Parts: sequence; C-alpha cells; structure tokens
Amino acid sequence: MRAQRRAGLGLLLPATLTVTVLTSLAWAEAPAPPAPAAPQEPVPAIGRAWPVGTRPAVVRGWEPPATVYGRGHRGVDLAAPAAAPVRAVAAGRVSFAGRVAGRGVVSVELTGTGLRTTYEPVTPSVRTGDEVAAGEVVGSTEATGGHCAGGCLHWGLLRGGTYLDPLSLLPPWLLRRGPSRLLPVLGVPLPAQPA
Repeated sequence: MRAQRRAGLGLLLPATLTVTVLTSLAWAEAPAPPAPAAPQEPVPAIGRAWPVGTRPAVVRGWEPPATVYGRGHRGVDLAAPAAAPVRAVAAGRVSFAGRVAGRGVVSVELTGTGLRTTYEPVTPSVRTGDEVAAGEVVGSTEATGGHCAGGCLHWGLLRGGTYLDPLSLLPPWLLRRGPSRLLPVLGVPLPAQPA
C-alpha cells in the first residue's frame, strides 16, 4: 500500500510541479500592459488652399484604422475631374514625385511642422526637392477606373507613420461653405423704446 502511495505521489508531484512552473512562466512572460497613448500634438491649420477646386465635395471622409494594418480610410477623397490642377495646401518641399503601384503620387513635407501631405492619383508637374508655395500647382489628377465615380483626388496627411485627418490642415474660413448673411425681417414691428 505504501508502495502504491509512493507511486501515486511520484506521479502527482511532477504534475503539480509542472503546473506550478508553467503558471509561473506564463506570468513571467506576460506582456506588460500598454502604456497610455501620448496625447497627439494638434495639427496646425496652416492650409491656404484646397488641393483641388474651391470647396470640393468630400466623396469619402477620413476613417482612422483601429490598428496599424486595420481597415479604414487613411485620408479623404475629394471630387475632381481628370486633368484638374492639384495644388499644395501649404508651403513645403516635395519629398516624392513619381509612381507607386501604377499611380502618380506627390508628397510634400510641410515647412516647420513635421507633417507630410500626399496627393494621388496625380501626374506630377514638380520634382523631388522642389520648394512649393501654398496654392502652387504640383500636378494634375489622373483618370483612373478607381472607386470614385467621375474622378477624385485622394489627399492624405502623416506625422511620422501616423495618419491624420487632412481636413484639419484647413482653417475654419476655408472649410465653411460661405459667409453668414443677415436678411431683413419685413412686417415685424420694432420693439418699444424705454422711456
């Protein structure tokens, strides 16, 4: 009987020790909880012109992805016909002008901000290294059989590797549809004047 108990303990003891060791290792190798995200520096509203047209329709807005490779829309699509001039929204230096995956792309590093804006599909009229002023033409939209019926320009904004909403570059006066106007109200009596 003692031999059976010893044999049972002999089997039980290694199993208990194994579970204890594995549990300890699991705790030791568990990743630390993620650090709280640093607050994002706000995007300065330095834009002085829309990239295409005057207040073009936003065909598809910015939809930030939940993860680095997650689904989303890393920019905005602005309605624009083929061959429409594409303008730099702010002053900067062209960091890329060429083709990527068969589409024309122009990227401009915005002066003193650490931000880079991109435009595609574009036939570039500038070269890498060129300095551009706000509102200067950097290319023209290419006709593609893409996702925008009637054509569009994809406009993106990055800080390092983080995508941001490019519309945040535009000041409120450029985003508004027009100035407010007060209209006269006819047939309503004026309030009585105090005596």
